[in-house]
Amino acid sequence: MFDIGFWELVLISVVGLVVLGPERLPHAIRSISRFVGAAKNMANSVKDELSHELKVQELQDNLRKAEQMGMEDLAPQLKSSVEELKRAAQEVQRPYASEQSAEKKADDAESESGTASDTRESTADKKAE
Repeated sequence: MFDIGFWELVLISVVGLVVLGPERLPHAIRSISRFVGAAKNMANSVKDELSHELKVQELQDNLRKAEQMGMEDLAPQLKSSVEELKRAAQEVQRPYASEQSAEKKADDAESESGTASDTRESTADKKAE
């Protein structure tokens, strides 16, 4: 990406040492390296997401072609694409279903603990009277 050679890095290091001093330079280098790492991670994440979306789009196009052909006499490539799309749809639905059940369980647990604490409070109130 950048054409930076050894001597350019040495020059940047010397200028950084003079400007920041030996006490703040290591902290500045760590901060810059964290920023660069975060930028690389974000770029890789976007790239992976785009490639996934392109694959999904291709599978949807193949499914449309298959539907237009009446799902009969499909080429092996289209049959495999239809199967992949069906599996992907099932995988997408599974995490969503598990999230809903987990949220419901958490809500149930909260409501049970709330009723249990209410019961304890009312029992304590009765004893106090």
